[in-house]
Formats: sequence, C-alpha cells, structure tokens
Amino acid sequence: MYRYAKLRNRVTRTFGMGADEVAADPFIADLVAALSPDRVKSDGAHRALLSHDASVFDGGNSGPVVFPETTAEVAAVMAAAQTHGRNVVPRGAGTGLAGGAIPLGVPVVVAVTKMDEIHEIDTDNGIAWVGPGVVNLDLTKRLGPLGYHFAPDPSSQQVCTIGGNVANNSGGPHCLAYGVTNAHILAMEVVLPSGEVVMLGGLDAEPAGYDLRGAFVGSEGTLGITTKIAVRITKNRPEVRTLLLSFDSVTDAANTVSGVIAAGIVPAAMEVMDQRITVAVENYVNAGYPRDAAAVLLAEVDGLAAGVDLDAERIAEIGRENGATNVKLAGSDEERALLWKGRKTAFGAIAQLAPDYYLHDTVVPRSKLAEVLQQTYDIAERHDLVIMNVFHAGDGNLHPLILFDARDEGVLERVHAAGAEIITASLDAGGVLSGEHGIGVEKQKFMDRMFSSDDLDHQNRLRQAFDPGCRTNPGKVIPTGHSCADIQSLRSIPKEVWA
Repeated sequence: MYRYAKLRNRVTRTFGMGADEVAADPFIADLVAALSPDRVKSDGAHRALLSHDASVFDGGNSGPVVFPETTAEVAAVMAAAQTHGRNVVPRGAGTGLAGGAIPLGVPVVVAVTKMDEIHEIDTDNGIAWVGPGVVNLDLTKRLGPLGYHFAPDPSSQQVCTIGGNVANNSGGPHCLAYGVTNAHILAMEVVLPSGEVVMLGGLDAEPAGYDLRGAFVGSEGTLGITTKIAVRITKNRPEVRTLLLSFDSVTDAANTVSGVIAAGIVPAAMEVMDQRITVAVENYVNAGYPRDAAAVLLAEVDGLAAGVDLDAERIAEIGRENGATNVKLAGSDEERALLWKGRKTAFGAIAQLAPDYYLHDTVVPRSKLAEVLQQTYDIAERHDLVIMNVFHAGDGNLHPLILFDARDEGVLERVHAAGAEIITASLDAGGVLSGEHGIGVEKQKFMDRMFSSDDLDHQNRLRQAFDPGCRTNPGKVIPTGHSCADIQSLRSIPKEVWA
C-alpha cells in the first residue's frame, strides 16, 4: 500500500545516520538523561515510522522520538527542547486523518502511548482520571461492568487514544445526543512548552476563571501536552433500540434525518451509508445490511423503555414517509452489536476495493445534506475517481471517501483537487471545515475562507499565550501568513546533527 511504500522509502533515506553524530548531540544527551536510553529513539526506522500519521499527506520528517511514562518526564523533555530551541510534536496513536501529527521542522516527537494508565474511576461523581495514552475503547471496556461508558466513540476507537481525542475534539456516531469530546472533559494536567505543569479546568461545577480547558480541547497539540485527563463517564441507559432503514436514494435517507430532527426527536445516533460502502461492509463482516439498497440509515435511541419504543416507532414512520423500502429493528443485543460493527469497520472494509483512500470531514447544515452529497458524486465523476459516502447524518458531519491506488500516475493530484472542491462546496453551503478530524495540514489553507484576518490573528494570540516561541506542533492549523510559527516551522537543524 501507498503508506507502507512511503515508509520504506523514508527508512532507506534516513537509516544511514551515524551513531557518532547522535552521540555528539547534546539535545539527545539531555533527553536520555531525562528518560532512559531505551525510551529515546533516534535511529532511522523510528524516525521514519513516526514521520507519518493515518492521513495521505507526506513531507513529515521526525527528529528524535521519546516515550515518556510520567508527567515529570514530559516536563523534562519540554524544558530540554526549549533550552536547545527545538520544536516538539505530541503524538498519540497516529490515527489522525488531517496530518495533525506529521512532524515538521525535524522536531522531537513526544509519543504518549506508554502513559496508558486508568488512574481512578469514581462512579459516585461520574469521573475517571486517565493517561493520554489510554485507548478509547479500553476505557469503555473497563467501565462496562460498572454500568458506565465513555460517550465519544470515533470509528477508530479500537486504537485511538484519549489524548488524541482531546487534541482533535473527536466525535463519533453517538455524539449526536451526547456531544463531542469537549463535553466530556472536566480537567486536564498539561505540560506547557516551557516545561511548566498546570491544571486546566476542574471538578467543580463552575471552575473559576477563563475556560482554558475549553481552549485546550481541540487545539491539535499546538498549546502543550496533556498528561492526565479527568473525563466524564456516562451511565448506560436502561433500554436501547436500533433501527436499520433502507432507501432507493441517498437523498431519501438524508431527508429522513432532517425529518426526525424536525419532529423533535434527538436519537443517540443516526448514520447513513451509500450502496457502495454498504456492500463493502456486508462483504466484510456480514452484518445484515441489504446489498440492493441505494442507502441505509442506522438510527439508535436510548432511555426508558416506553420512551424509546415511541421514538423508534416514530422514526420508522418518518422513514416510510420519506420512501424507506424496509425498516428493521434489531432483535437482540448481538444483532445490534453486529450492525454497529459494520458501521465502525466501514473504512477498513474498503480495502477490498482499493489500496488507498482519502477521507474528508466537513460539516454542512442538515437542510443541505442531499445537495452537498450529490455535489460530492459529481466532483468525483469529473476527476475520474470513485467516491463512497458514510456520515454522521444527525449533525451533518460528512465523511466522503475517495478511493484510489497511489501507484497510478497523476492520481494523487486528482484526489487532492477533488478534496479541495468538496471542502469548497461544503463551505459554500454554509458548512464548516471539520467536525472531528481537525485542521492539521489538510484544511489549513482553507482557514481564511472560514475566518477573517482578525479571527485568525486572535487565534494566533491565544496560541502565543500558551507557547510564546511557537515551537509546539508548528506549521499546523493557522495558515501561513497568520501564524507565529511560520518561521519556527521551517527552522533548520544543523546537517551534522540530522541528515
């Protein structure tokens, strides 16, 4: 696959760095002193591996990679980076799709995956303290026997980390009713770029002062590194009803979503998949999806039995009013789990069709869903590309997947051109750049389409309040010409240190 080919090439280019050169670098020496030799990696293989994330964007070039285990170690790394004038990029599982974890400027990459302890679970107060490296689904599995779960549930929840969820303010299918990550973070222990350790937010109902917790969530690693997180845990609802509705067109499915919300019903989740991806999913997991439907709508309601039965009946009725050809109610927890397994493995399922994909993440008003969806199909056709649509329909968060084989000459240019047109179409419809994946490098150049110069200036000022040197994840989010990191992101490292 394309990503692995890039990795092999970068390993070949970087593995030749001499050990003597590394040993002579005082920055490496300080990192080793702060952690231990086995958790400071400067060989070409580690640097190559962490020069990429799950996006299609190339151009990353990692410096040394460190694996801290404690807040004190993260603070020491940040202090050493400041002393030596080096940039820093925080990294979780690397599942981000917007290029947010790609290291620019040969920075030290701070991988927090070893900080994976669930420190405390307090069901009396509905709180858990966790490390940033805790995998999203692992937290819910730990909470399950206690009757709780962690509500944000990205499709990558089997591998993505809570720290990464905080960085990108991640969402997921069930965030329609429960809210994205920001709604579930109470407090965070954060190491600032200076190495200072601070607590943002608090467990009080109304913490004093500015909401710096809210500013940090979704900052994509540009303000510091979180080392301990107080998350809100959600009690499992007593009853759940899951429906699968089939349609002869994506437009009918989108109109059903608008109709459900207009009726005053707020389901826990509403997900739409078009026929191409539905067939791929069904071939992959045999979840019970109809292969002949042009689109399917997966809707879920939870709460007390009487209420969810009424909501499920009304959703089915609205679906039929909008042309639903079949309505199926999951008859057991096992059937419900299988339907959701199909949705959560949708992106993996497309490997049957193409070795590579480019996944977008814009949000449009629900009233514009059908219109923008049709535009995505038209854009793909103009660029001679195959596109599939799967999306968080309840909040208008589109996830069009462009399928391609990077070995085909000129295909990447067409893919990026189509992606740019999809972003433009979404913004023209009154939408926004991202629902949960973040800006990273993917949508950076479109920020001035959505924000004024004054808006971007104030975002940059906020960043500088946390990071005066603009050394933390430079070259991301705020576009060139508005960012304090324009120069820092291009800071050259002496060639005698990093080849």
